[in-house]
Parts: sequence; structure tokens; C-alpha cells
Amino acid sequence: MASVRPLAELESTPHASVFPNREPKTIRLELEAGEEIPRHTHPGRGIVLYVLEGRLELQLDAESYELTADDVARFDGDQDISPRAIEDSTALIVLAKRADEG
Repeated sequence: MASVRPLAELESTPHASVFPNREPKTIRLELEAGEEIPRHTHPGRGIVLYVLEGRLELQLDAESYELTADDVARFDGDQDISPRAIEDSTALIVLAKRADEG
């Protein structure tokens, strides 16, 4: 059976769990211009971040990437991660357990 949820109905900010308590962990991230998430990690996870709308600066360790609507970034959750909205932004983030983590 499939699970289907409209992203627009998820109102928690900045994070809304699309499918609570399900793997892979899937989050809708909504940030206002200038808002950022402090540096953090997701050990043992591979991450895909898809920008739905807006523009984000994604800090990964010492590297910085500017992402706009329709950009997709894939990276290792062991890195220090900090997204910051350059303009009001919405992204979909999938955090999958790495196969080598069991």
C-alpha cells in the first residue's frame, strides 16, 4: 500500500516529517529569508536535498553551495550541515540509512 501526503498540508516549520516514524526519514524544510539551521550532523545517513522553491546556501563542512529551485544535492550526513535561506525557501530532504550501517 502506498502512503501519499500533500507537502502543502504540512505546516510545522522549519521541519515537518512527511511520513512520521517511517524510513527513509523524509522532511519538508521551510525557511524564511535569512533563517538558518545551526551546524549539525546525521551520522550513518546519506542525504538528498531537493529545493522546491527559493534559494539556499548549503554549508557542508568547509564547502558552501548555492542551490535554487529544482537543484538536487546528495551528501554524507557525517559532515557538518547548515542550510541558510537566501530567500524564502522550501526543500524536501530524504535521510536514508547507509547500507554499510546495517
